[in-house]
Amino acid sequence: MTQLDALTAWHVAGGSFLWRGNDIFVRSGGSEDKPVLLLIHGFPSASYDWHPLWDRLIKRFRVITLDMLGFGFSDKPEDFDYSINAQANLIETLLAGMEVSRYTILAHDYGNTVAQELLARQLEGKLRGRIEGICFLNGGLFPETHRPLLAQKLLASPLGGLVARLMSQGRFSTNLRRICSDKLHADDILALWQLLELNNGRRVMPKLIHYMEERRKFRERWVSALQKTTLPMRVIDGVIDPISGEHMVQRYEEIVTHPDVVRLADVGHYPHLEAPDQVWEAFISWARKD
Repeated sequence: MTQLDALTAWHVAGGSFLWRGNDIFVRSGGSEDKPVLLLIHGFPSASYDWHPLWDRLIKRFRVITLDMLGFGFSDKPEDFDYSINAQANLIETLLAGMEVSRYTILAHDYGNTVAQELLARQLEGKLRGRIEGICFLNGGLFPETHRPLLAQKLLASPLGGLVARLMSQGRFSTNLRRICSDKLHADDILALWQLLELNNGRRVMPKLIHYMEERRKFRERWVSALQKTTLPMRVIDGVIDPISGEHMVQRYEEIVTHPDVVRLADVGHYPHLEAPDQVWEAFISWARKD
């Protein structure tokens, strides 16, 4: 199966729903009598990131995932005010429509921040439904440890629109290689690029990457949610990731009570693509326990 065939198969196996006038891609699987697992992807990718784990996950859980607005197969409107708050609202609406009241989260990167917002809402008694646990993969849980690439900094700058227009597949691939191990397959890099290019997705990247500023602005809210919750949490981290690797988990262990961390040696920013077997073992051992 070619990479294009794999992406098409992922798309065909999913569906969509309308949110604020926009089509949102959704995929689910597994028996409805099993515990619900919500998968939240990162930036600048999409739910397809979870494909190496999908078949194993749906044997144990009712799995729900989506391409958030501006990502992957979902709509990418230029006139939308993208924010973490909006993406959290989208997810709450999706789960309510699917009549999901309790769920565990497995999140990555940008998705970690969305999960932190959902957790903060739960602590405030404002969340529809209930989170039962969260497992985080590499991501900027703390703005003080987040080390973005130059390309990310430029996207977030006044030059962001120009940088996005000039982005090429080659530059995109080079940047991914900088943050991942050599275990990241070329086919997955191609898939990430193709998903980014859908619906001219580069044009909204400067708006999407505003999340870096949001992490600084809402640090107290999102970090205190990690510190105050009594929910079971685990961090699975590819420690050679220059953006959110070993330095991030050290900070997590410093400020979160009873930290549960699994370090993956020789793995970078996309552990679920680089080392899916290791991520599966680390995740399922935590999920069984909790």
